Amino acid sequence: MSRVLIVGAGLTGSLCACLLRREMQNKVHIQVWDKARGCGGRMSTSRPPDASSHSADLGAQFITSTPSYAQSHQRFYSELLSAGVLQPLDSLVEGLKHRDGDENYVTPQGMSSVVKHFLSQSGADLFLERHVTALYRRGASWEVQRKAGGSEMFDAVVLTMPAPQILQLQGDVGQMLSVSQKQQMEDVEFSSRFAVALFFPPDVVFSFPWSARYVSDSSVIRYIAADSRKRNADTLGRGPSLVVHTSVPFGLKHLEEDKEAVQPIILQELYTLLPGLPQPISIKCQKWRYSQVLTAVPDCPGHMTLLQRPPLLCAGDSFVHSNFDGCVESALSALSALKASL
Repeated sequence: MSRVLIVGAGLTGSLCACLLRREMQNKVHIQVWDKARGCGGRMSTSRPPDASSHSADLGAQFITSTPSYAQSHQRFYSELLSAGVLQPLDSLVEGLKHRDGDENYVTPQGMSSVVKHFLSQSGADLFLERHVTALYRRGASWEVQRKAGGSEMFDAVVLTMPAPQILQLQGDVGQMLSVSQKQQMEDVEFSSRFAVALFFPPDVVFSFPWSARYVSDSSVIRYIAADSRKRNADTLGRGPSLVVHTSVPFGLKHLEEDKEAVQPIILQELYTLLPGLPQPISIKCQKWRYSQVLTAVPDCPGHMTLLQRPPLLCAGDSFVHSNFDGCVESALSALSALKASL
């Protein structure tokens, strides 16, 4: 039985684990490690400190399928729809550009429910707050070191974090990269932004008609969502949540500042845009240093093989594009490479 480690419990990592289990059954023992306290990556859902409010999606907001991907990835959409993880978006999103044939979907239980679905299907052992710092080749295996100390041996490793974080790894990774691979990964560019979630008490009802709105007249804020309304998840006795995404230029300008210093600027702009907004009971601010891929690895290969045996692969949106279907493409690409090498 091959021991496979997938680093990163986002969409690419969770789906890769799920597909590997379905294709190779009991031939693999799969572990998924993530440095965060919860799974989801940029599809994470934040719970409020007080259970009287709804959760909030601080990263990805909804899933848009194009006609071509709706066809080629039909099995994944069907699976998630039949499991109740996805539902069609049926509320008003102001400023949303709609192309013919596109379908938009929301997640009633939050975006992380997509990742959790695939992780549960994978049968993988999930370890959170495990931060990988180095990989060393030891014969036909990989020794993977953790920031907290200690290491473990694996027969194959798939790295799904953003390319800049892969390049920061210590050990033998740098030696495994060819000159062109290293250059391609160094050329990957991400946008950066801040996201803020506001959690409100149960008696609050928003006065505006939309579930989400793209903002065109602010240099600070690009997007606002009444998150529980957008997900069609409003329930009696629980307060609504509001999510705010900053513009990319604002995110870039303030990237190296503490989020505690940036949060008041965002909130001041929010209350200028929505002057009647009540006061929340709690607020959470998130800095997305790696928000969405602006420049991916050329030709969008889906994955990059650093070593065929023992397999060391890189995957994720750095190698394709930043959306649901991009991550699906990457997971499928990594799967085919793993099957050929294991």
